[in-house]
Amino acid sequence: MLRYSLRRLLIGVGMLLALSVLIFVMLRLTPGDPIDAYIDPNVPMSSSDLAELRITLGLDQPLPVQYVAWLGQALTGNLGYSIKRPDQPVLGLVLSRVGPTVLLMGTAIAIAIIAGIATGIVSAVRRNSIADLSLSVFAVTGISSPPFLSALVGLYLFSVYFRWMPSGGMLTPGREFSVADLLHHLILPATLLAVAQTALIMRYMRASMLEVLNQDYVRTARAKGVFEFWVIAKHALRNALLPVITLIGSTIGLAIGGAIFIESVFNWPGMGLLMVDAVEGRDYPVIMGSTLVIGACVIAVNLLTDLAYALVDPRIKVG
Repeated sequence: MLRYSLRRLLIGVGMLLALSVLIFVMLRLTPGDPIDAYIDPNVPMSSSDLAELRITLGLDQPLPVQYVAWLGQALTGNLGYSIKRPDQPVLGLVLSRVGPTVLLMGTAIAIAIIAGIATGIVSAVRRNSIADLSLSVFAVTGISSPPFLSALVGLYLFSVYFRWMPSGGMLTPGREFSVADLLHHLILPATLLAVAQTALIMRYMRASMLEVLNQDYVRTARAKGVFEFWVIAKHALRNALLPVITLIGSTIGLAIGGAIFIESVFNWPGMGLLMVDAVEGRDYPVIMGSTLVIGACVIAVNLLTDLAYALVDPRIKVG
């Protein structure tokens, strides 16, 4: 198990390094000069001043040299300073936004796992029934609806039309902190973020459960008179969960992509909103730092998913 974990960890580190190279190169290939983000249009600068600023920032060096210099600083925990907030280090700025995003994504993923597995089981057990057809329609709609569309529709229906939920923010301005107020702001964006993941998990769970229900050991359990609930819960569910575990790990990446839109629409003060503001302001250090942190989180979750899959499925050799 230790060798398997170390092997997966080394693969994850390699993927994170490749991601940092890709993002660094892509940012340098975007239209415009990176130094433009550091220039105040209201303060005139001469050519010599621009050249000195370029040398100070290291932008006069070849691209590989710039990347190695940035990587060396990043390995020590120094991700630079925000261009738009010169007094704030990128690492502190990014870490201050991790909590709200983890809360939003964690709630959404919990909703997706519980609802997706439950509806998948119901859909498989009641195959071709009205419940199965209704859940299949929901799954197709949820998978095909982009996050920004779900966010806008949900915002209009529940915040503007019915006025059941707050239209944005994490807490009510001017009110003392309370868990009830936080949950009131959290439930709508988290539920909308969970729609696509719930639909995916439901479809995979349904297909996996249908395959397991046709196995001989399930038929044997039923022939012995085992109560149907225990046939599903004890004999079929564990084996049906194996492919779903891998899917749950991959939904983390989808949830991060969806969180960017959800946080922007609902003004949720997390990583997604930070990245949108950084892209709009061409704040390169914040873009690099937030991408690196998000990539590390996704890789860590995938590593935990691989380990969980190896523990659940004894057919996988982890030596």
